[in-house]
Amino acid sequence: MKKLLILTCIVLLMFSLGCASRDYVRQQIDPLVDRISKLDARVTSIESRLSALESKADANTAAIEEAKQEARDAKALAQEAMKTAMDCCDRADAAVKRAEDAADRAEQAAMKAGKAFELQQRK
Repeated sequence: MKKLLILTCIVLLMFSLGCASRDYVRQQIDPLVDRISKLDARVTSIESRLSALESKADANTAAIEEAKQEARDAKALAQEAMKTAMDCCDRADAAVKRAEDAADRAEQAAMKAGKAFELQQRK
């Protein structure tokens, strides 16, 4: 019987020490609830900032694509201008060659005319 009484006392003591009161639990949880609320607000703020950054990134991506397209267009125009300039250079070179040929023929004709004049003067 003594053993049963001691066992009952031990069990009662364990239950009385092992249980937490509602006030104790509330005391322990209230700081955590406050901290969780603050963290939740901070996460919401960070998510909104992230959303704003994502929209800016999308806008920047669109601007970059537009700039790339403009660069491609400018490159095409530059290549076309280069081709036109090369064609003009080729035509100018051809005109110079024709002018040089005409000058050579004019010199030869002048030399022939000069010789013919000298022959006539001798007669």
